[in-house]
Amino acid sequence: MGDYVYLKVTPMMKVQRFRVRSKLTPRYVGTYHIIERKGPMVYKIQLPEELSSIFPVFHVSQLKKHLKVPE
Repeated sequence: MGDYVYLKVTPMMKVQRFRVRSKLTPRYVGTYHIIERKGPMVYKIQLPEELSSIFPVFHVSQLKKHLKVPE
C-alpha cells in the first residue's frame, strides 16, 4: 500500500482503449496510487475521474510497479 503502479491495458483490434486507437497503443498507462489491498493478490487503485467507469480493483498481473515517486 502507498506505492505507485502502472496499469496494464491489453490492446485489441478495432477497440478503443483509453482514448488511443492505433497500432502503437501503450501497454501500460498512468501512474496510479494503491489505496488498499483487497486480498493476497488483489489491489484497489485510485483512478482519475475520466476512468470512473472502470472497476478500480485489479490483480497483481495487471499492475507494474512504478520506481520513482511522482511529484
